[in-house]
Amino acid sequence: MKKIIIIGGGIAGLSAGIFAQKNGFESFILEKNHRLGGECTGWDRDGYHIDGCIHWLVGTKAGTPIHDLWVTVGALDGVKIFHPESFLAFEHDGVTVHLYRDLNRLRSSWLEISPEDRGAIENFCQMIRQLQSYETPVEKPEDLMTLMERIRLMLSQKDAGIIMQKYGKTSLKDYSNTFKHPALRATLASFLPEGYSASFIFFALAAFTRGQASIPYGGSRALAMRMVKRYLSLGGAIEAPCEAVDLDTGNKKVHRVICHNGKTFEADYVIAACDAHILYERLLKGKYPDRDFQKRYNNPADYPLASQILVALGYEGVIDNLPRSLSFPTTPFEIHQSPIDRLTITHYGHEPAFAPEGYILITCAVNQFHADYDAWDALSRDSDAYYREKEKIGKAVLRAIETHFPWMKGKLTILDVATPKTYERYCNAYRGAFMPFLPTIRGKMMAHTGQVKGLDNLYLTGQWLQPPGGLPVAVITGKDTIMRLCKQEKKPFICR
Repeated sequence: MKKIIIIGGGIAGLSAGIFAQKNGFESFILEKNHRLGGECTGWDRDGYHIDGCIHWLVGTKAGTPIHDLWVTVGALDGVKIFHPESFLAFEHDGVTVHLYRDLNRLRSSWLEISPEDRGAIENFCQMIRQLQSYETPVEKPEDLMTLMERIRLMLSQKDAGIIMQKYGKTSLKDYSNTFKHPALRATLASFLPEGYSASFIFFALAAFTRGQASIPYGGSRALAMRMVKRYLSLGGAIEAPCEAVDLDTGNKKVHRVICHNGKTFEADYVIAACDAHILYERLLKGKYPDRDFQKRYNNPADYPLASQILVALGYEGVIDNLPRSLSFPTTPFEIHQSPIDRLTITHYGHEPAFAPEGYILITCAVNQFHADYDAWDALSRDSDAYYREKEKIGKAVLRAIETHFPWMKGKLTILDVATPKTYERYCNAYRGAFMPFLPTIRGKMMAHTGQVKGLDNLYLTGQWLQPPGGLPVAVITGKDTIMRLCKQEKKPFICR
């Protein structure tokens, strides 16, 4: 029985481990933290549970290939799904724009706001409706497909190709300017910063409006723990906490995985289910550079990475008059000299177990990009200054919420403030990124096999391998890596 060492116990690592066990390999997961899950995580504070990952999970529609895959790995097996009625509500100059799940309702509400935008609204809804037939390909990676399978894949993605051809090189800001009403323009432009591709919004809302992007009850940590349970039930083994810090290489192979505690592990194959930058720069010490990744790491303008500040608050009371996620303007305050004039809050009223009885968890996410991370990185070298800045941000967010919602005044408590450095420290996430390179109009999307040139038994897996990243790509690529190993071992791949 061939042995596989998997570095990283996030969703990709767990997926690889589950399919390794199903296909007759002996697998062993090395995880730096006590708890597995990687960036699919949550943590407890003062009687609350703070969900640190899932905003929307693609794959929640039963009967679809990606949902079946989530069920196979245990993540959604028998799990109830919460389907909020809106993706986001956006307030602008006294007008609230709703991105409803019901596309007809979205259309009619937008027409009520701006009848003069009928043509643009109809086109917007038509593009979303056209993409609702799109299925995330999960059967096998393209490098393992026959010619006929590739042709069938191309034909099945015809609608997606049309959207990408039309909007892939159109910035979201330019697309938003095709609408006349300022509230509609502001809503669309708010999704991503200037220079990002408009195609993103169509794919996101197509998945949401067909019920394919919703929220599993129990949140992120519970989803990851279900996968851990499935992996262990199949005979998989875990060493945690046990952080891999070096790879002993030579003669085109990884001979040993060396961990921070002095333990070493040997195997026939090594799967790096971790951040790509961690693999190439920290574990391989830059000895096996990858041209595709280097190109992107060295050009953050065209290949940006996004992280976030996550402020968690407890609210004493019931919230029944607000959409789950709401974006609203606020009196500007500064974070590292950058003005913040709008906040987006999410409440977890659907998860009463996330808060003490009579209370509700609220989170506020503030996007952070290249310069923001650099500021946090510099600040983190002075722990007192770092924590003072976190405290200042938490108080500014609390004040902004109380100002906008006076009925919340005196009922909010700051629970925690996580920064890009938090995600870097706990998850080994390069620059605190929660997604790989974001789609811009100048950047080119990358699809990577995960094979590390110069090392025959080392594979990278996870969200960094293909756009758009996130948890669905992590679970898919974990499976795909084992498919490649099965081919190398000349054995059939077992999925179910």
